[in-house]
Amino acid sequence: MHINKIIFNCNEIAVVNSDEVIITDVRSALDFMMSVNYETGSHAIVLNKDAITPDFFVLSTQIAGEILQKFINYRFKFAIVGDFSGYTSKPLKDFIYESNKGRDIFFVSSEEDAVMQLSKE
Repeated sequence: MHINKIIFNCNEIAVVNSDEVIITDVRSALDFMMSVNYETGSHAIVLNKDAITPDFFVLSTQIAGEILQKFINYRFKFAIVGDFSGYTSKPLKDFIYESNKGRDIFFVSSEEDAVMQLSKE
């Protein structure tokens, strides 16, 4: 896992890239949030999609909801970067669409888009 802290529009954002899956369940998500916060002091995190268990993107597992609720509860903003076009599930597409309309959780195609979304007030 490689963490790069950037400052954009006066917002501290941790950009995390990992070749390994680091979020597999709620506990690993909490560990991830706290580790990134400890290392960077940031409450805004960008993470590549491949670092999250594929089960996250199967809404019937309820993993996505449980994990993202923790980000909200601990007042973290979170952006997942990747190509989501390969998913055919209408509920997942709707979930991504609705998340992107909010202010805390984003599914985007590039780190630049993630930083822009996370730096909005």
